[in-house]
Amino acid sequence: MNTPLLCPRTETCGTPESCRIMLPLPPPLHPDETKWIVHVDKSLKCVPADRQQYWKRPSIYRVPAFITNLNWKAYQPQVVSFGPYHYGEIHLGQMQEHKHRVLLHFLERSGKTLKRFLSSLRKVARDLEEMYDTLDPKWMEGGGGRFLELMMMDGCFMLEIMRTTIEEKHGYSANDPIFSTSRLAYLKPYIRRDMLMLENQLPMLVLYELVAIESDYTMDDEYVNKLVLKFCSPSMRIARMGMGKCLHVVDVFRKGQLTDTAKVRYEPEHVELKAAVETEQIIRSATELNVIGIRFRKSPTSSRKDISFAGGVLSLPVFKVTDTTESEFLNLMTFERLYIETGNEITAYITFMDNIINGEQDVALLHAQGIIQNGLGSNKAVAKLINSLCKEVPLTSNKSLDVVQKNISKYCTKHWHRWWANLIHTYFQSPWSVLSLIAAIFLFALTAVQTAYTVLSYN
Repeated sequence: MNTPLLCPRTETCGTPESCRIMLPLPPPLHPDETKWIVHVDKSLKCVPADRQQYWKRPSIYRVPAFITNLNWKAYQPQVVSFGPYHYGEIHLGQMQEHKHRVLLHFLERSGKTLKRFLSSLRKVARDLEEMYDTLDPKWMEGGGGRFLELMMMDGCFMLEIMRTTIEEKHGYSANDPIFSTSRLAYLKPYIRRDMLMLENQLPMLVLYELVAIESDYTMDDEYVNKLVLKFCSPSMRIARMGMGKCLHVVDVFRKGQLTDTAKVRYEPEHVELKAAVETEQIIRSATELNVIGIRFRKSPTSSRKDISFAGGVLSLPVFKVTDTTESEFLNLMTFERLYIETGNEITAYITFMDNIINGEQDVALLHAQGIIQNGLGSNKAVAKLINSLCKEVPLTSNKSLDVVQKNISKYCTKHWHRWWANLIHTYFQSPWSVLSLIAAIFLFALTAVQTAYTVLSYN
């Protein structure tokens, strides 16, 4: 069926009948399309004015496949699960059996009822749920009681593991299958590794609430933060400054990597950047920088931000490489990629180290200066590990490290430094070349003296 439409010029042309055109009507909407239109219209009315409040802000994620495909083992717990993502996996079932008796031991020692702890957690249940990016509906059945039960069981187990390792034994028997001295010493590296996996996180809010109720609010959040740092980084100097409320163990560990008891030094960015802004940034390896005349030394702090360059000296924090280094830094970098409100300091640091380490010679040089502590035994293995951390990681810009890199590039382009580097490379690479140069200078001096003596004798 067609319907006539008037030509828009009918008011002026005077012949409306002759200007009528025939256009087809659109086909009727499908019932499913009509329902969708109604649904979208209703959704538009429900969109809040403040769009930022529309999105929850999770901090514990299921790591996307495009990241885990590169190294899936770095994101999978091997001994114990914390939180809902890996709960019930068969290979973690043995440790799961011990959590109930640990809960009973915790309640008995605290002298508080389970009801009091659960009441405290229920007040923050919504906050705990929203910290997880995805949460299976089964955890919400029965008003979320199963979810709070999981938080309570895992929270107590985590606290008991850390306290028993760091503080006194807290009443566990000498032959306990988990908390005996020999058994815990064996399990600690594996549990620590699992605690630092992004998918295997428990909100720190759970630990804060449990410790507050247990101690009648005599122990604050900083006690829990320091407990986590002492367990995850035994050799780290704990900063005196407070961290405040943290999100989870990975967040605490990351902040610990970026702070130190000593004051962290930075380059005077407003001055150095102005002088180096026109210099082309050229990335060189540690051995190339050393040939040019740049020396390396340890930074006074262990903070990953404490990287500076001045007077031909590049200062770097100590980098201890162990079997768990790869998993730790991959999870820290993934957290920085997924959590919008965090920075990129760890990723920038690893990228910087990847730039100056291309092979085992670079590792050997930094190891000789005490910057790299090699726990793998092979310099080649360390170089391979560091280079693999930045595989398919987007390039990140960090103001402080960008300034350092530009100042290094500026230093390398100066003619004096290049001339000195060529001299070192040509004449001082081996003891024999040094002796040859000394002999040549000595012979030249003797020849000059002999010539002068001959001239004076003739006169």
